Amino acid sequence: MSGIIKTHIYCYDDHRGFAEEVKKRFADQSKYYVASYQTREEFIARLESDKLFKFCKVAMLGLHDTQDQFDMIEKLTKEVKRIDQHTGLILLGPSERMESIKRTIKFNIDAYIPKNRNLILRTHNSVKKLISEHSINLLRKRSRISFFALIGFLLLTCCILIAAYFKLPMYF
Repeated sequence: MSGIIKTHIYCYDDHRGFAEEVKKRFADQSKYYVASYQTREEFIARLESDKLFKFCKVAMLGLHDTQDQFDMIEKLTKEVKRIDQHTGLILLGPSERMESIKRTIKFNIDAYIPKNRNLILRTHNSVKKLISEHSINLLRKRSRISFFALIGFLLLTCCILIAAYFKLPMYF
C-alpha cells in the first residue's frame, strides 16, 4: 500500500491505570493517535464523531474487580459495536478474574489481556493484529474492484470484437 495507515487507539481508563503506558508504547505520531478518556460520555462522544472515517480504530477498555463494572463494560462494548462494527475491542482486566470476565463478556471482543507485567507487549501484539486485519480487508476490497473492472473490460472487448466481426467481416 502506498501510505501509512494511521491507527486511532481510544483508551477507556477511569483510574488511569494503563493509558500512560499505552501512550508511551505507541508514541509514533505518524502511525498512531492515542487518546485516553475517564468518562463513558467522552469516550462514546469521540467514537460517535469518528464513526464516518474509515481508518483503523481500536478501543481499549480497562476493567476492575467489581461485578457491576463488568455489566457496564458489557453495555459499553455493545454500544461501541453499534456505533462502528469495524472497531477492534481489547479488554484489559485483572489476571485472577480473567476467566469470569471471559464468561461474562463473551461477544464482540477481539482480545482479552490480563493486567500483569506483559500487558503492554500483549496490547501491542493485539493492536498489530487488528491493524493487519484492517489492511487485509482494504486490500480485499481493492482486489474485488480491480477484478470486476477487468471482467467489465473483457466483456466490453468481446462485444466490440463481435460487433466488428459482423460489421466488418473483411478484416477477419
